[in-house]
Amino acid sequence: MKTLLTVLLTLIITIRVTNAQWFSQTSGTITALFSVSFVDENNGTVVGYDGTILRTIDGGMTWTPQSSGTTDPLYSVSFTDPDNGTTVGFGGKILRTTNGGTDWISQSSGTTNDLYGVSFTDTNNGTVVGDNGTILRTTNGGITWNPQFSGTSLTLSGVSFTDMNNGTAVGGNGTIRRTTNGGITWISQSSGTTLWLEGVSFTDINNGTAVGESGTILKTTDGGTNWISQSSGTTNWFNGISFIDENFGTIGGYDGIILRTTNGGTTWTLQASGTSQWLASISFTDENNGTAVGWVGTILRTTNGGVTYIEDNETEIPGNFMLMQNYQNPFNPNTKISYQIPESGFISLKVYDFLGNEITTLVSEVKPEGSYEVEFIEENLSSGIYFCRLHTNNYQMSIKMLHFK
Repeated sequence: MKTLLTVLLTLIITIRVTNAQWFSQTSGTITALFSVSFVDENNGTVVGYDGTILRTIDGGMTWTPQSSGTTDPLYSVSFTDPDNGTTVGFGGKILRTTNGGTDWISQSSGTTNDLYGVSFTDTNNGTVVGDNGTILRTTNGGITWNPQFSGTSLTLSGVSFTDMNNGTAVGGNGTIRRTTNGGITWISQSSGTTLWLEGVSFTDINNGTAVGESGTILKTTDGGTNWISQSSGTTNWFNGISFIDENFGTIGGYDGIILRTTNGGTTWTLQASGTSQWLASISFTDENNGTAVGWVGTILRTTNGGVTYIEDNETEIPGNFMLMQNYQNPFNPNTKISYQIPESGFISLKVYDFLGNEITTLVSEVKPEGSYEVEFIEENLSSGIYFCRLHTNNYQMSIKMLHFK
C-alpha cells in the first residue's frame, strides 16, 4: 500500500498489512465528496462540493446525480430510511427530502454559520452542528429548527445521536459536548486532548468513538464520562468513522488511510484502500457492507468488511521521517511547518486547497538528512481547509491545516 511507509514511525516494527477488498466505484464526478449515508446495503446518498448529491439504490453499482438546487458545498448527510434524509452545508444550508431525493426542499436554519454535521434518529428528530458552536434541533423533520446553547464558540465538526435524547458533538480544540435530554442541556466532557476532533460514532448510549487530528482515536464505554486514547499507529488526519456495534468499526482519513477494528478499538488494523485520495466519510450498515467517499469523486465500496487475508512482515522504517503539524493551527496569515528526513534526497513540500488544487510549492530541491522548518505566508488565502504534503524519493506524508480570517 502506497501510504504504509508514511504512517508508521517506529524504528523497527512488525506490520500487519491487511490486503483488503475495497473497490472503486464510478461516481461520475471529480468534485470533492464530503459525506455518505447508507440505510441498508443498497440505498445510499453522497453529498459534496458545488451542491453535489449522488444516489444509489443498488449498493453503488450505479450512482445517479440529484438536483440539490444549490451550488453551495454540502458537508454532511443523514438518512433514517430510503426516503427521508437531510443534508447540511455552507452558510447555514439545510435541505430535506421525503422521497429518496427526487425532490430536495430548502429549510430555514436561522443561521448563516457553516454546518458540518447532522444526525437524525427518526424522521422527526434531528440535530445539526457547525461553526461558532452552532447546534440546531428539530422535532418535526425540519419544519422548524431551534438553536440550542452549546456552551462553546468553537467549531463543532461532528455529531452522533443514538436516540432522540442521547447525543454527542465533537470539534475544535478537543471539544466534546454531551446531551441526555435532546439538547435541552449540553454538558462539556474532558477529551484529554486539544487536537481537533472531526468525527464521532455512537452505537448505544454508552459506547462511542471520536477521531480527528494527528491520528487521534478516543473511546468511551460509559457515555463519555471517561474518554480513553487508543493507538492508531499513524499521524494521519482522520475524518470518517462508522461503528455498527460496540466492536465493529472503520475509520477513514487523509492519504486514503482506512483502519478497521473488530474488538472495539483494542487493536486497529490497516487496510489497503487502493487510493491516496483523502477519505472524508465512511458509512457501514453491517460488519461487511460499507462505503467510503472523498476527494476527486472518490467512492470506495466493500462487501466483506474490507478484509481478505493478513500478512505479517518485518520492515525497517527510519525513525526520523516526519512531517509535524503546522504551528499555529488554525493560522492567519502565516504558519510554520517542520519536517525531518532520514536521508539525503529530493524533497517536495507543497500546499493544496480542499479540492486538491496546488496553492504553492514551499520546497523543491535536494536536501541532506536533517530537520527543517519553513514558513507559509499567504495574505490572500480564503478561510477553509488546506493540506500540506511532503514527498521524498521513498516516503510521503500529509497534514491538514485550517485557515481563518
